[in-house]
Amino acid sequence: MPDLLEQTRAALTQTGAASSDYDLNKGVLLPEGRKLRPAAVLAPIIEGPNGYELILTKRSSALKHHPGQIAFPGGKQDDNDNDLVATALREAHEEIGLQSHNVEVLGTFAPHETVTSFTVTPVVAFVNGRFDAIPEAGEVSEVFRVPLSHVLQSANFVVEARQWRGQKRMYYTVPYGPYYIWGATARILRAWTDLLPRN
Repeated sequence: MPDLLEQTRAALTQTGAASSDYDLNKGVLLPEGRKLRPAAVLAPIIEGPNGYELILTKRSSALKHHPGQIAFPGGKQDDNDNDLVATALREAHEEIGLQSHNVEVLGTFAPHETVTSFTVTPVVAFVNGRFDAIPEAGEVSEVFRVPLSHVLQSANFVVEARQWRGQKRMYYTVPYGPYYIWGATARILRAWTDLLPRN
């Protein structure tokens, strides 16, 4: 079986093309000169009992924005962050208790534009040792793991649609068990998947 960690390392040297929440909605015209706020997410890979796993979060249902959605730990860049890698590491520490000294940053993929006007840089990292998640109270309701082989397999992605602001919006999903992974998280995973040779 191909080593997904080594394939990901190779994929990160390519970076890939920028993606957006609008990729499947070709009729959408984005305004020229729109202002996007920089943000970053961490995609932490950890070795599990049956292979590599990806650590994800379920956002609290009490949040104003994206309640209950599946997400990477991450958020907007702060003025004190040296760069977007620092943003991703800081957010992962705040949201799930992952210490930066416990990860090896493998690289970044091309940014992803969200409907909420962020340009999100995905930062991929490998967790070097044991990790016991500490969810941030009030923001993260659950920290869980999914098999990396599942969310990086093109056959597991489904395109779905729903009404959004009066228009039909198409988007990727990559469900796993009780977890409905969709939107920006699924689109970032799909872009990652498309850079792997086996897909």
